[in-house]
Amino acid sequence: MTLAPTSPLALPDEAAHVTWTRRMAVLSLLGLIVLGLAWELWLAPLREGGSWWAIKVIPLCFPLAGLLRNRMYTYRWVSLLVWLYFTEGVVRAYGDAGWSAALALGQVLLCLVLFVACALHVRLRFRDAALAAPSTETPTPTP
Repeated sequence: MTLAPTSPLALPDEAAHVTWTRRMAVLSLLGLIVLGLAWELWLAPLREGGSWWAIKVIPLCFPLAGLLRNRMYTYRWVSLLVWLYFTEGVVRAYGDAGWSAALALGQVLLCLVLFVACALHVRLRFRDAALAAPSTETPTPTP
């Protein structure tokens, strides 16, 4: 399945594997935002303070524009930011019970997908740039 060049998740000169990692990063980030809001506002607002914990998704909203604009720097720092949400998910999966623990495992899964997608995206873009760059090596003369 390929994306049309007019799709906001694909660039015309982008390789298919880079488009796939970009799409996975954006979708998993959106998934984390939706899950965080739904979890804290409607699904399981059991913790003290309830809906106030929904503000935890605000930092996730900032990188969305950078991912959609395909900014390499954003992919790099999101792959570090996501570990805070991963840690929260692991702690809540272990400490909470029932529905809240299942939501925490969903958060952990989305965090892992986001990290892998960002790391692969950066790696593949660097590899593609290196392959596209002209070689600067000069051939050594043979005697």
